[in-house]
Formats: sequence, structure tokens, C-alpha cells
Amino acid sequence: MLAILPVFIILLCSCDSIVVVSSLNDEGVALLSFKQLIEKDPEGALSSWNYSDETPCSWNGITCSKGQRVVSVSIPKKKLSGSVSSSLGSLSELRHVNLRSNNFSGSLPSELFKAQRLQSLVLYGNSLSGTLPFEVGNLKYLQTLDLSHNFFNGSLPTSLIQCKRLRNLVLSQNNFTGSLPDGFGKNLALLEKLDVSYNEFGGSIPGDLGNLANLQGTVDLSHNMFNGSIPSSLGNLPEKVYIDLTYNKLIGPIPQNGALVNRGPTAFIGNPGLCGPPLKNLCSSDSLASPPFSFPYFPNSYPHQGGEDVVGGGGLSKAAVIAIVVSDLVGVCVVGLLFAYCYSRICCCGRRRDHDYAYGFKKGGKVRKECLCFTKDESETPSENAEQYDLVPLDEEVGFDLDELLKASAFVLGKSGFGIVYKVVLDDGLTLAVRRLGEGGSQRFKEFQTEVEAIGKLRHENVVTLRAYYWSVDEKLLIYDFIPNGNLAAAIHGKSGLATFSPLPWSLRLKIMKGVSRGLVYLHEYSPKKYVHGDLKPSNILLGLDMEPKISDFGLGRLANITGGSPTVQSGRMASEKPWQQSSTASEAAMFSPALAASFSSHYQAPEALKVVKPSQKWDVYSYGVILLEMITGRTPVIQVGNSKMDLVQWTELRIKEKKPLADVLDPYLVQDADKEEEMIDVLKIAMACTQSSPDARPSMRHVSDALERASPYRE
Repeated sequence: MLAILPVFIILLCSCDSIVVVSSLNDEGVALLSFKQLIEKDPEGALSSWNYSDETPCSWNGITCSKGQRVVSVSIPKKKLSGSVSSSLGSLSELRHVNLRSNNFSGSLPSELFKAQRLQSLVLYGNSLSGTLPFEVGNLKYLQTLDLSHNFFNGSLPTSLIQCKRLRNLVLSQNNFTGSLPDGFGKNLALLEKLDVSYNEFGGSIPGDLGNLANLQGTVDLSHNMFNGSIPSSLGNLPEKVYIDLTYNKLIGPIPQNGALVNRGPTAFIGNPGLCGPPLKNLCSSDSLASPPFSFPYFPNSYPHQGGEDVVGGGGLSKAAVIAIVVSDLVGVCVVGLLFAYCYSRICCCGRRRDHDYAYGFKKGGKVRKECLCFTKDESETPSENAEQYDLVPLDEEVGFDLDELLKASAFVLGKSGFGIVYKVVLDDGLTLAVRRLGEGGSQRFKEFQTEVEAIGKLRHENVVTLRAYYWSVDEKLLIYDFIPNGNLAAAIHGKSGLATFSPLPWSLRLKIMKGVSRGLVYLHEYSPKKYVHGDLKPSNILLGLDMEPKISDFGLGRLANITGGSPTVQSGRMASEKPWQQSSTASEAAMFSPALAASFSSHYQAPEALKVVKPSQKWDVYSYGVILLEMITGRTPVIQVGNSKMDLVQWTELRIKEKKPLADVLDPYLVQDADKEEEMIDVLKIAMACTQSSPDARPSMRHVSDALERASPYRE
């Protein structure tokens, strides 16, 4: 009898284990099957996943509906290694899968696509390979498919066009081949974002892409093997859309209609077979070249040119220039706003740690006890569900939350009438710039939300990206990408407190000037609201790793007004909080003193800005012209002449009127670039055209950008 007792105990324990296992519902068992295929979990992201719970709803990365059904699996940036389990396909209510920025490998199982209510599948930044299964066409509710930065190959399945609710299709940086499926543009009419760059797609560009009337930002078909001619139907796309066709095998003339008109050459480079405007190589059938845009008369002031005019005799008449400018203004007024929100915000409904007053601001409000991210409306947008007291991401690449932001190291970068800016370094090394708009003001949350989410939709390589925002009664924060190389003001004139200074060579100055012009063209013509910056100056043109310029601070005046005016620069609470009060390093200090910077700022403003209330895009053109002069002359916007002061525009006009030699105008540091003198003269002409006292006499930024490309044509 005693010998049987241990066996009985073992059986009893086994029965208990069976009871524990059976207490977990079928969806929890399916998720544990997913966990079994994870080979490495260095951060313990799945440590809370176990058999002891009745449902998986409390597990890390899992969100459930009110009926305790799994609706979201979101485990980004956790360094997970392994393969994607087919068991996810058995989650009948699954709507969102986000496994981006991990180390998943292998192919996608076709069973995954049995989760037919899936709305978003984000697998960006893994090592997945193989083909996209044909079963993807089962996902009738799919709105976002992001497979970028993987190793997928083969052709796109023809069934993809059955995903007629698709709004975001991002397939860049893979090895896809073949052509885009027939009916691509006709069936996927709701697409707002299309990026198939850096693949091996071939064949002709489908003519029905012109049907995609909801597209925004950049349609990126670059770095593929598309061949044949550019379909003229692409001109039917919204005029604000930038079409990137670079580095393909396209041939023939570039159509000159609709959205394809007046594009700079940078949209078509890398296609030796293309011809016609805006490229310099004319088509064989062209008998006449399109006349370039001509700027107002520029006086002859350079001895080396003899008696010839700088502008020459081949330009357009003054009447033609005015007609072009007027037509541009009419075109700007025609196109309206187009907004479509396509993402349902994935939120975590578990407990949140409260870090009151951490880093100088308060995490206000109550912890929500119920997750409102998923409702019966399939088309809900982030703005409809945004929690008023939480960090709101503005794109799917935001992988940090408010807690991570609060715990981060931070350094003051600068202070202005629009608040304090901090450099914030998260635990994983990600560096951000956080602008604190203020503590008080009227609580116009919906108005603020609408404005900030519109700014968050702007995506251009020469515009700083707004990644997220935070609103509470006490604090309003804007979270941007951090741009590492300071601002253009410091690059031109050096930084205070530093004895050494490396002047920019002409080639780099020209690169920066072109980049800024492209960013302004985007804001003026292709952004949803056709923005006017209104406060453009070198201190808010930031420089990236490769010294690429990025325009910052647009829209701040409007946001500050909504939040109750300019925030206080000094705050008692800020001063008492250690993490956010650390002083900036010398390299991150402002170039000018606040008083001097304020006096300089007014000299970038157009003359009419002091009289006219409504901002105009021609304000930005004037400001840009002053910056061009600053880059060419190396002088500040205010120049001491004897006992009086003169602004840079007047000073330059006086040098020209007095027929001073070019050397008297140029930055002395540019002597080493004497072989680029013709380019410098061309840019000087453009600067003087931009700074005309009459706004009607100034060219549009599109014409300015095209003229800069002609001043130094792109060389492959």
C-alpha cells in the first residue's frame, strides 16, 4: 500500500496540471504555440505568457475586446528571433499584428491569412523571406500592409487587388520581382500611401495608377526595373503628390500634363532613356526647347563679363513672368485639403505607472480602465480614439511610449518664444527632440489635435518629421526626430564660444540651398494644407548626418495660439526637476544671444509681413532669398556700415548699383571655389529675384527650385 502512494501522488499532480492547462482558453493556447517558435527573447517580452491565466488578455503585447477575444498582437522592437507561427490565423477577431523591428526569419505561413478580420499587418524591419502568400487576398478588411526592409521575393500575388480597403502599401527594401498586378490602380482606389522602392519590379507602370485619387505624400516607384514609357495617366494623380520614378529603365518623353507638369529633374534621374522637360536631353522630335523661367533684370556688375547683361536676352518678358506668377497663385487656391485617417490606434489597457511631474511635466488624467481603441467601426482613426492624457503616435514607426520618454536622459537645446526644446535619449539609444509648448492656456484639445495631426502627416526628406505629441491640462509636448548637426546659422557663421570654424565649401552650400527649396516646394504645393512657414530663417533649418537640410518649426505659431499663447520660458517646476534642467553643451548652444537673434529675425521677414495679416507663400520666398544672400556673402542679415546699420538685401543692392566687383560681394571663404563663379552669379540672381519688394515680382518656390537645378545640373 505504501508503495502505491507515491504513484497516486504523481497522478494527482498530473491531474492538477491538466486542470491548469485546460483553464487557458483556446486563443491563449494559440498564442503559446506562437511563443514556442520564438528562439530568442533577450528582453523577456513574452515572460508573462503562461498557462496559469484563463485568458491571454493580461499578457504583454496582447489587447482584447470586451468579449475577451484577442484583437491585437503588438510586440515591436523586442529583438525576438524565430519564425511567425501559423497559429495567429486561428484568432478569429484579430485585427492588428505588429512585429516590426525584430529578427523574425523564414516565410509567412498561408494559414496566417485565415484571420480574415485583420486590418493591419506590420512586419517592417525583420529578416523574413519567401513569397507573399496568395491567401493575402482573403483579408477584405486589410488597411495597412507593411513588409518593408525584409527579404521577400517573387511576384506579388494577383489576389492582392482583392484587398480593396487597403490604404497603406509599403513594400520597399525587398527583392520582389515581376510586374504590379493587373487592375492594381482600379481596385485599390483607397490607397493613400504607395512605396515599392528598392525592389526588382519590372514591366510597364500600370496606366490605371492614375486612378489613385487618394494618394498623399510621395508615390515611390524608384530603384526598380520598370520599363517602357511613363503613362500620361499618372498626371491624373493629385497635384500635391510627388512621383518618384528615379533609377528605373523608363524611356521616351516625359508627359507634360497634370501632376507631371513642372516637376524638377530629380524625380526622373537614373533613367537614361527619358527625354524632354524638365531634363536637358531633348527628345529627337522636339524642335524647340521649352524656354527656362527668367528672373527680373539683374544689373551688369561684373567686369569679367564685359558689357553683356547677366540675364541675357533670351528670357521671358515681364508680362510673361507676371502671368506665370498669377497662374501659380490661382493654382495654389484650387486644390483643397485631403485628409484620410486609416489607422486604429493600438493601446495597452493594463496598468500604467504614474510618473507625476517627471522630467518637468505632469502625466495628468486618470488611467483608463477600458480600452477604447477597437470599436465596431472598422474605419476609425487615431484622432477619434486619442486619449487626452497619453502620448499619441503620428506614425506606425513610433516604438516608444510615455513611460520610456519620462525615464529618458534629457538636455536643454534652446529656449524661444515657442517654449523649451530638449534633446532626449531613450534607453535603447533612440534620440529625439522634444518641444514643450507650455503649461496653461485654453483647453482647445480638438483644435490642437486636428492641427498637430495635420502637421504629423507631412513627410519629406527636407522637412523635420513630427513623430508624436502629448496633451494634458498642464503640458503640451511635440516629439520630433533629432537632427544631429545643429542649424544652418551656426554652419554659416560658427558657434559662439568655439575658436575653430570650418566654413562650408560652395558645393555644400549649393546642396543645402537646393534641399531647402525642395522642402519649401513640398510645404507650399504638396502638403495637405499648403503651408506657409512664415518664420523661415537659418536657425530653424537643421542639418542632418550628411548635412542634408531639414526645415523645422513650421506651424508652431498656430499651435502656440491654440494652447494659450507663448509659454513661459522659465518655470519653477522645470527648475526643480533634475532630468530636464541639464544645461546644453557648447556645441548645442544657440549661435546668437536671444536679443540679437530676435533683431535678426525681423530682417528675414518680407516687407509686406508687417502690414498684411494673412500669411502668403511669397513671405517664405523673400525669407529664402535673404538666406541665399547670407550663404553667398557670409554676412549676417544686419550689416554695420560706418555709423549706421543696413540690412543684407539693401547692402547687396547697393554693391550691385555701385558696380562693385564680385569679390566684394562673395564670402571671402569662397575664394577657393573661383571656378564656380558662374554658379554663384546664377544663385545671386535668384536671391535678388526672391527679395523683390513687391510680392508679385517674386517667383514661386517651384520656379526657384527649378532654376537652382539649372544653375548646377545634376550629374550622375
